[in-house]
Amino acid sequence: MTFIIFLIITFIAIFIISYRRKKGENVYKFISQQIGTVYDKIAPYSYKVIREKVKDLKQDYTKKQYITQIIIFAGLASVISYLYFYSIIWSIIYALIAVSAIPYITYIRYKRIYSEFIFEQIQVYTTNVIMEYQTTKSFVKALEGVYNSGVLEDPVASDVKTMLDMAYENGQIDGSIDFMNQKYPYHIVRNMHQLFLQVTKEGARDVTGSLDNMSLDIDTLVEGVYRDRLDRDQFHKQFLTYGLMLYFLVAVLQLLLGVDAYLKMIELWYVQLTLHAVLIANSYFLLNGEKYYNENVGGE
Repeated sequence: MTFIIFLIITFIAIFIISYRRKKGENVYKFISQQIGTVYDKIAPYSYKVIREKVKDLKQDYTKKQYITQIIIFAGLASVISYLYFYSIIWSIIYALIAVSAIPYITYIRYKRIYSEFIFEQIQVYTTNVIMEYQTTKSFVKALEGVYNSGVLEDPVASDVKTMLDMAYENGQIDGSIDFMNQKYPYHIVRNMHQLFLQVTKEGARDVTGSLDNMSLDIDTLVEGVYRDRLDRDQFHKQFLTYGLMLYFLVAVLQLLLGVDAYLKMIELWYVQLTLHAVLIANSYFLLNGEKYYNENVGGE
């Protein structure tokens, strides 16, 4: 009888691992099918810089929210682990492990918010440079107009100022464009810069049609990104729901076998080892899915 029960738990473990792996593949497909790498890593900004910007955007958690998050993580971990092992010690250990994961989850959340902010700034930058150029017919003057208008925020505003300084110092825009392309490797940035570089090198010509098409492309991209964000939020909720449901498969097993039979079964070391593997595997894939949601947030 004990061997049969062990086989049932092993089957649950294999099912959870297989299911989570499949969900991980779905996450990858979900990401790879989006419009590119809009929120790709812009530059190696430090955690401190990212956190300060998130605070400026007023999207940082309050102390009350942090405390609530700690209580939820610790509470869920202790309840789930107790349901598996009926041990206060293991409940405390898993609660501490769950709470220790909060700083990492907070960090990847910060990176997502920061990446979304950078993309929005790049949208503002490209759209307004195109509008300014249609009036001034000069790329440098267009940059000055956008910078002086105050529509940009740091770090993009400071980088545009660097572009202007480099352009006036070198007497040409090549270095400025290379600097901005490397700092913000978006297709919309590169394509816009390439157009203005050609106009500057080849002399003045009518690029109104090209600029209008580029503006439409930017609008289409932005629409796709925000639609991707809504789809991603919905997918994230489903992902967490299914992940939590898998933890509680052991409760179904206890209903089928009875609590007394289950308590006798978990006295066996190999049964406990299997249960730990189930918890760790499901937690790993859940955390990995959270990483995908926060870091690979769309594409260009």
